Amino acid sequence: MKVVLLEDLPGKGKAGEIKEVSKGYARNFLLPRGLALLATPTVMKQVESRLEKERLEESIDRDKLVELAQQIEGREIRFRARMGAGERLFGSITAADVAEELSQTIGSVIDKKKIDIGESLRKTGSYEVAVKLASDLNPQIMVVIEEEKETETKVEKKAEKKVVKKAEKKAEKKAEKKTEKKAEKKKEKGKEKEEEKD
Repeated sequence: MKVVLLEDLPGKGKAGEIKEVSKGYARNFLLPRGLALLATPTVMKQVESRLEKERLEESIDRDKLVELAQQIEGREIRFRARMGAGERLFGSITAADVAEELSQTIGSVIDKKKIDIGESLRKTGSYEVAVKLASDLNPQIMVVIEEEKETETKVEKKAEKKVVKKAEKKAEKKAEKKTEKKAEKKKEKGKEKEEEKD
């Protein structure tokens, strides 16, 4: 049975090609999933016009991608992260983090799926990361992860928090003592009234 492929199928052919396939494969797999159509003259003309339109759009997109690749190539992105034990980061730097930072740097949105980072980065240092814009457009960027130093302001904030916590605890203790004293006075008054009644 002759069919026109609507999408690229690995091992079978590319979109727009006319292929001879078994009837069962066409009826049970290709046709129900919309991957191919029966090869009739009208269908072949429609597919050809659609493929030509897609090629035109692809060439326009390609120009934009080449321009974007030139902007990205060689960029350096820096991250500051807190360190844990053994030179490891608290958390990690992911493809989403790199994509967000790169998007802010160049002013154009980069999808996290296009960042080829492998596994998340968990140690300080410099890493070369590829950005897959197209099959043959893979500009390289440098991701630098540095240790975040505790600044004096952070140390001061920690000290302030400790002072505030101590003050809160003292206030709570005072409030507890007052309520205890009031309860004791009520008990004493209650006892005195009972003694007077007797």
